[in-house]
Amino acid sequence: MAAAASAGAEWAGPLDGLRVLDLTRVLAGPYATQSLGDLGAEVLKIEPPQGDDTRNFPPFVGRESHYFLALNRGKKSVVIDLKQEEGRELLLRLAEKSDVLIENYRPGVMDRLGLGYEALSALNPRLVYCSISGFGQTGPLRDKPSFDIVTQALSGVLSVNGEAGMPPVKLGLPMGDMVGGVYGPIAILSALYERNLTGRGRLIDISLHDGLIGMLGYLAQLVFVTGEDPEPVGSMHPTIVPYGSFPAADGQVIVAVLTGGFWDKLCQALGRPELAADPRFDTLAARRENREVLNALIADITRTRSVAEWERRLEEHDVPYAPILGVGAALSQPQTLAREMVVTAEHRDVGEIRMTGRPVKFPGAPQPALAAPPVLGQDTMAVLRERLGCSEEQLRSLAGKGVIAGPETG
Repeated sequence: MAAAASAGAEWAGPLDGLRVLDLTRVLAGPYATQSLGDLGAEVLKIEPPQGDDTRNFPPFVGRESHYFLALNRGKKSVVIDLKQEEGRELLLRLAEKSDVLIENYRPGVMDRLGLGYEALSALNPRLVYCSISGFGQTGPLRDKPSFDIVTQALSGVLSVNGEAGMPPVKLGLPMGDMVGGVYGPIAILSALYERNLTGRGRLIDISLHDGLIGMLGYLAQLVFVTGEDPEPVGSMHPTIVPYGSFPAADGQVIVAVLTGGFWDKLCQALGRPELAADPRFDTLAARRENREVLNALIADITRTRSVAEWERRLEEHDVPYAPILGVGAALSQPQTLAREMVVTAEHRDVGEIRMTGRPVKFPGAPQPALAAPPVLGQDTMAVLRERLGCSEEQLRSLAGKGVIAGPETG
């Protein structure tokens, strides 16, 4: 790993100097590498001549896809055709000079290209090599294609999402894919810590299915303890009452009463302090036993006032609550803006764009502004020239054969 920035120089983040080779596309892998880039790593996104598939997903701003823009900020785009021998040779040379390689092809694809872990670790024993796939490198579903909704269905997640008595509904967030972007960086950072001790990298096997199974949490434990599958409860909670969405005169309001102290406060906010001591509701077990009666009682009260009125009352009594915001409203609310979770960047082709900000903050050590996602091949020539020492004649030859490409060769 290259040395971190010297004292007084601009601090990219705690991963400043880390070199990441990104052979991912679509969502799970790009989300993982974007997170590493947010933390200061240099991410080289290796794209085929046609680019990441998501570059073609509408709607567009100019010629740039909203989907690609969402998952590739701050990266450098390098176009290399790995189906050609000279392209694979370039990738091997880049891997020799990298700390981390991440790929999310189906198991076996990288080995068939001669770019699997065994081949690359022989060249660079310090390389941390992370493979992200639907079902991992082993098991009967190893070779099965998978997308978000498939993972949600097979992990049990889809079965508990939706209203009671209705067909299940997938999560609005594509967690079946994004889980790879959560666990991938955790595993990579763990392997880098180990490398500091041993001098060697290792292979990481991230399964999106494993990830969602791991996130079942207390829902899995309910099955282990009771032997029964939890069922969909809409926006309510399977074991905590009251917890969920209640009707107001002009919409819905979320109330979350996780502990007894908040139950007392909610009763005060509802104008029914006597409910706190009602034996039907005075313990968590009693409230769960009388879930339907209690939820109906609360709903009869909440529908008498507007969402704004309930916001004021619940705030006054320190009850955990929230209005249900649309995505646009969530992106413009004061808390989002105060935490710099909406930022702007200058894109090479389309000008100023808005993006979500870094979720991880380092108080007292601000990082530089986030860079916009790259256009296809934006950095091909500069990276190969600077990282591998390719001459202008070599670059022209490779571009002429279609092995590499950039905006200037298109």
